Amino acid sequence: MHTDHHHSHHHGHSHPDNSAQLARLRLALLLTATFLVAEVVGGILANSLALLADAGHMLTDVGALALSLFVVWFSRQPATPEKTYGYLRWEILAALINGSVLLVAAAAIVWEATERLREPQPVAGGLMLLVAIGGLVVNAVAAWVLHPVHRHSLNARGAYLHVIGDLLGSVGTVVAALVIKWTGWNAADPLASLFVTLLVVRSGWRLVRESVDILLEATPAHISLGAVRRELESIAGVESVHDLHVWSVTSGVVAMSAHAVVRPESDTQRVLEDAVAAMGRLGIGHVTVQLETREMCRDTHP
Repeated sequence: MHTDHHHSHHHGHSHPDNSAQLARLRLALLLTATFLVAEVVGGILANSLALLADAGHMLTDVGALALSLFVVWFSRQPATPEKTYGYLRWEILAALINGSVLLVAAAAIVWEATERLREPQPVAGGLMLLVAIGGLVVNAVAAWVLHPVHRHSLNARGAYLHVIGDLLGSVGTVVAALVIKWTGWNAADPLASLFVTLLVVRSGWRLVRESVDILLEATPAHISLGAVRRELESIAGVESVHDLHVWSVTSGVVAMSAHAVVRPESDTQRVLEDAVAAMGRLGIGHVTVQLETREMCRDTHP
């Protein structure tokens, strides 16, 4: 019995053009780094934990944006015989680091806020309000700059979530500053920092979870493994599919591999072309299919 043993590779390794990401990340980094100094000075002078918490978030923003910039550049390096996918996964590592830093920073702010709730401290509401409004404007502009590219990669989304966390922090700080200025209730300062931190934790945890899923080569959330199997098994000449795997190499680069048992009389080239087309409709760009007859399958998988 003649046995066919084919591989079909639809070469989809290359990352989408990231020049727009670079330009927008640079601008967002310049904005946040410039205002960071002013917010730290303002937080110290006003004795405001909310401002310092916001400055802490902004400091992580600066680090996140700098890391994201480096990764966008580094991931462009060509593949080598040792690293056949190149350095695309650095993007996922950067997202994991950014998400982890968000969670650590949030824990530190919660600790300090709890202490301040026990012993409220005087806060200069007027100065706090002025600096908070400045932070709100800067973060809003940075978020606007990053919004068009935040869906293109997990790395860009990590940087964007940092900025959104700061934007929410600025909103909470403005509200707390107004409450302190009008009522003198200093507990509004740590309460605002706690509220903002809870929002940041949610974003940070999601980023960490998605990064870990990609590193563990889990099936992407937007792809149904059952749908992939049904598409392959519906191809004329295919009897069954086994050893099916679908995973993300990095953001926007989805790969799959499978063994397909075909009838001996099947047009194997047509089966491969149909498989690549079917996977393309599901958003899978890198396709590897091993074709085998029933006899070969029994020999290989007794």
